[in-house]
Amino acid sequence: MHFLGIDWVGVDAENGRKLVLSLVFIAVVVLVRVGLRALVGRFAGKSFDATTQLRFWTRQGISLVAAVVLVLGLLSIWFNDPTRLATAFGLVSAGVAFALQQVITSLAGYLVILRGNTFTVGDRISMGGVRGDVMRLGFVQTTIMEMGQPPSVQGSDPAMWVRSRQFTGRIVTVSNSQIFSEPVYNYSRDFPFIWEEMAIPITYQADRAYVERTLVEAARLHATDPDTMAVEAKAHLQATFGVEPIELQPRVYWRITDNWMELTVRFIVGTHQIRGAKDAMTRHVIARLDEAGIGIASATYDIVGLPPLRVERAGRGDAPQAGTPIAGTPGVGTPAAGQPR
Repeated sequence: MHFLGIDWVGVDAENGRKLVLSLVFIAVVVLVRVGLRALVGRFAGKSFDATTQLRFWTRQGISLVAAVVLVLGLLSIWFNDPTRLATAFGLVSAGVAFALQQVITSLAGYLVILRGNTFTVGDRISMGGVRGDVMRLGFVQTTIMEMGQPPSVQGSDPAMWVRSRQFTGRIVTVSNSQIFSEPVYNYSRDFPFIWEEMAIPITYQADRAYVERTLVEAARLHATDPDTMAVEAKAHLQATFGVEPIELQPRVYWRITDNWMELTVRFIVGTHQIRGAKDAMTRHVIARLDEAGIGIASATYDIVGLPPLRVERAGRGDAPQAGTPIAGTPGVGTPAAGQPR
């Protein structure tokens, strides 16, 4: 191709037409994709409800269809000869597979997430060492609104300054390839409730039955009441996990330790209401224990005896004398008159 006095190697009139057609085709596909996604987003709410889930999956479907159409269209424009297509595909795929290993793995992870229903937008998950709610699911990365850690996992890496399961304010992107190397914990996919525990240590002399009744009362008042849960949710839970209905009720477990009696109440609560429920339960339990005069046990040490203590004391102008007993020590005499005390 001769242009501006230069002979362009490898470019002819046919390739020029293909290039122009490719640019037009890409622009049309991108505009149609953007228009359809905007149209879908206009008719959906902004909260994580059924309408938003439908919007998410519809927009994901539009993106996938647009990507497939774009690839097939470009291949049709540039490789109308099957033999040329096979040769070019073999050379390109070898180079791409070596240079873009992580990207290809992330794309495969994206397909696995969609196919296996691993998680979706709005789910609370733990993935790649990050805990939080899924905000966006892309072809390569997943965007998560990070939350803090409960005290039991405060030592994990990376450590958080928020000491409970509430948002930290940081937005974290995690590669989709993490699902192949680390487990993904989903807190809300099949059942929007989780089991929690709260332990109270008391002395062996305290009224243990009263404390147990107080813990059960607090759980029934401030945690999720199994009797008011949706019938469909309980049926789905029992059908999926084989959980008997009796196990949904709050229950207290006793444990003997060297220092105290530990009473642990196990209850069920909504995934996003854990800290509020435990705060209300703690206030309720402390108020009831104060009314009954029952204190929270803590580690203490009793000193049962001390060995006799002896010090060295010197008089005026005298050399120090060893072994002079302390006045008042059992079995030890008092100093003589005139002797400094």
